[in-house]
Amino acid sequence: MRNDPFGRGRHEQGGGRQRRGLFGNVRWLVLLGFLVYGGCYYFSNRVVDPYTGEKVLIDGSIGVEEEKALGLQAYQEILAQERPVDPNSQIARDIKQIAQRLIDKVPEVEAAIAQERGTQPSGNWKTFEWDVNVIQSDQANAFCLPGGKMAVYTGLVPVAKNADAMAVVMGHEIAHALLRHGAQRMSQQKLTQIGQMAGAMSGMDPQQQQMVMAAMGYGYLLPYARSHETQADEVGLMLAAAACFDPQEAVPLWERMSEASGGQAPPEFSSTHPNPGTRIQNLTALMPKAMEYRQRFCKEAAQ
Repeated sequence: MRNDPFGRGRHEQGGGRQRRGLFGNVRWLVLLGFLVYGGCYYFSNRVVDPYTGEKVLIDGSIGVEEEKALGLQAYQEILAQERPVDPNSQIARDIKQIAQRLIDKVPEVEAAIAQERGTQPSGNWKTFEWDVNVIQSDQANAFCLPGGKMAVYTGLVPVAKNADAMAVVMGHEIAHALLRHGAQRMSQQKLTQIGQMAGAMSGMDPQQQQMVMAAMGYGYLLPYARSHETQADEVGLMLAAAACFDPQEAVPLWERMSEASGGQAPPEFSSTHPNPGTRIQNLTALMPKAMEYRQRFCKEAAQ
């Protein structure tokens, strides 16, 4: 390239570098702004969980009533697509009876766990509008949405085999609602979105962003989800025990659940749930406490 005798080429090249430098500085300032916002969001929305005694992330804008409304909407959508069995059928009556026994023990179990953790009971369950349906499906599954809307799939019945094991599963699902895991997941998703925006503003290409999100998933998101399952296992086991069900049925239940899945569960590090072996180990360690709850809160056991 010939040199411009007036130096225009050199001036334009320098201006290009200046513009790129200016753009880079703005980009890093925007990235810093996102990071500061993410940090402020995280630290300003942490509250003490009365069931674990730990600080958890719950967006202050997600109130219990809003959570209930979202749960009700999801429940209505599910029941519109799925097929509940006759509420007067034997299985529906049995499931409702198990649910009611568990629900009746929520106040005592929450108070006892809060006392152990040195926290104050939240009492959020007082506004729950409990309801349970049995849905005709081959799925060995159950759920309890925020606000107390519950369902059990008929495919779970042959795996559970008895009321004690069914109570363990249903107690686990109720625990998710009591622990406000839905609100925690929504808050965590918002924090993740802030991180994604920060990554985009940093100039990362899509492949780099995907790698960062994968690392975040394995290092934070999946362990976060597994911790929720472990927490729900503990609270649910205490509910079942307090409601006069045999908590020792939890171990053979998860052995059957593992057999029902055909041993095809993904490795624990890449799953939202602990593997059955880890779960059984945790539940076995909790069994003395569960038996103490049964003796303490179950009038039948105390007689």
